Parts: sequence; structure tokens; C-alpha cells
Amino acid sequence: MLSLSYRQLCSLGLLACVFAMAFALYLQHYRHLEPCNMCIFQRVAMMGAGVFFAGGAIFGPRGGMRWFWSGFATVAALIGVGLAARHVQIQHLPPDQVPACGGSLDYLFDVLPWKEVVENVLRGDTDCAKINAAWLGLSLPAWTMITFIGLALFAIATPLVSRKSA
Repeated sequence: MLSLSYRQLCSLGLLACVFAMAFALYLQHYRHLEPCNMCIFQRVAMMGAGVFFAGGAIFGPRGGMRWFWSGFATVAALIGVGLAARHVQIQHLPPDQVPACGGSLDYLFDVLPWKEVVENVLRGDTDCAKINAAWLGLSLPAWTMITFIGLALFAIATPLVSRKSA
């Protein structure tokens, strides 16, 4: 049976996050699918999970410190699940219930305090309600939510299934 170290498993988690971000950037720059504000927040959550997987891969902790890195990677992934789930919910609202456009993220940060920007983005807007692309009947935010769920489960399992040696 293949037994991987904690460091190797965190490297795999980091690789998954890098792949997800590379795919998002490919869609933005080569397929010209501009991200809405909610998509940008999901990218931040993906980068957060990647940072904590990178920490586990770089430091190769032992014992309880493995739960530190995996715990924060799990939290970042669960925040991503929540953001993506809200995005999917907005996409399934009837057109008359979709919130009005809130402006670009740059504009919002220029005119509002950060707390109101977060509240505004989580409320969603007409850009977030558009389904620009789908695969196998699921929108990109739905696939992102599935990815975040997988990352959260992987982060929880990493300290449990890794070899005890670094």
C-alpha cells in the first residue's frame, strides 16, 4: 500500500489549489470569462487553502502541528464552500429577486469600508447571477463548490492518513 508523508500530501493539496487557480486564470485570460466579485472572493479562499497546504509542505510538522496546518486549510476550504454555495444560490434565484449590480470590487473598496464591501459582495448582484459556462449541467460556481468540498475533506484526512515520519 502506498503510504505518503504529511509533507507529500500537503504538496498534493497545494498542487490542487494551484491547478484550480491556473484554470480560473485560463478561463479569464484565454476564454474571456471575467470573474464577478463573488468569484474573486472564491479565488481568495482557494489561495488561502493553498497557503496553508504550502505551509504544511514546507515545514513538514509532526504531531499536533499537523492539525494546525490542516485545520486552517480546512477552514479556508469551508469558507470557499460557503462562498460558492451562496453563488450557486444567487444563480438559481428568479430574475426579479436578483440584487442590483453593486459595482466592481475596485469601486466598492474605494467608496465603502471593507466590512460593507464584504456584505455587498455576499448579497450578490446581476453579474453573479449569470451562468457564463457550464459542464455536465453544473455551473462553474457549482464545480468550484465541489472542489472546495474535496479540498476540505482532503485537508481533514491528511494528518490522519499520512505516515508518522516527515
